[in-house]
Amino acid sequence: MGAAAVAPPDNSSRKGVKPLRAGEGHSFLWRKLHSLSGIIPIGAFLIEHIISNFEIVHGPLAYAQQVKFLNGLPLARVLEWAFIFIPLTFHALYGVWIAFRGRANVNVYPWAGNWMYISQRVTGLIAFVYIIQHVWRQRFAGVSLPEHPGLAYAKVQYELLNPWMLAIYVIAMIATCWHFSYGIWLFAAKWGITPGDNARKKFGYVCGVFGTALCAMGLVSIFWVAYAQPYSPVDVMPAQPTGVVLPAQPGPGAQYPTDNGLPNGSNGQLQNDTNGQPVQPSPVPQQ
Repeated sequence: MGAAAVAPPDNSSRKGVKPLRAGEGHSFLWRKLHSLSGIIPIGAFLIEHIISNFEIVHGPLAYAQQVKFLNGLPLARVLEWAFIFIPLTFHALYGVWIAFRGRANVNVYPWAGNWMYISQRVTGLIAFVYIIQHVWRQRFAGVSLPEHPGLAYAKVQYELLNPWMLAIYVIAMIATCWHFSYGIWLFAAKWGITPGDNARKKFGYVCGVFGTALCAMGLVSIFWVAYAQPYSPVDVMPAQPTGVVLPAQPGPGAQYPTDNGLPNGSNGQLQNDTNGQPVQPSPVPQQ
């Protein structure tokens, strides 16, 4: 009998995506900058941001003091743009470009690397959309927290009392922590910090534990504000005899949320009393 015919090798162009293929084929310099920016400074800022927000569990005043401390750092606005906004914009836009250029074929080659590849892109897009609205709503829209840190807790709490916004925050926190923890694993592999499959596997467990812990802290902060704490007074600092410097007197265009979260005036500004002084909204009664 003749030998059984041997099937020719599959030379199809369809190939699975390996875990380290993210960004392959692009400029070496831009890929390295994109990878590095995800760790320093963006990753470092994410860790600091989650830790700072965890002060929420200690109450409105502790959170206000943390906001005041961060905004009182030397050259705070320069640091904010140079080490947060500009690197974040580059990392996000270049990451979106990579995401729409890459192709994941998990339906043909259901490798773990394929799923990791596509999940990194999906979580990155979720984080990108969330960060845009989060920065706008919390940093630039409404009352300015750098000038009025005592309002930080009330502003966050009002947003999280909306169940839709609460759901968005939860999904975004999980997606962002996943994206960052897997990004650390990719960074270590691509930069030669974890050579070999065994080292990468062990470091993967470390990244998983770290990402889970970071996500847990973020979720605790979110649900603490939404459910565990009573309604906060509008501005917690002036009524506290703690030696904290009081925020500057608000100008004619300042905005404060009232009991229902709306500005204290039909024109979106503070109302004045008979002496022309701004009227502070009354605190929300604790439940």
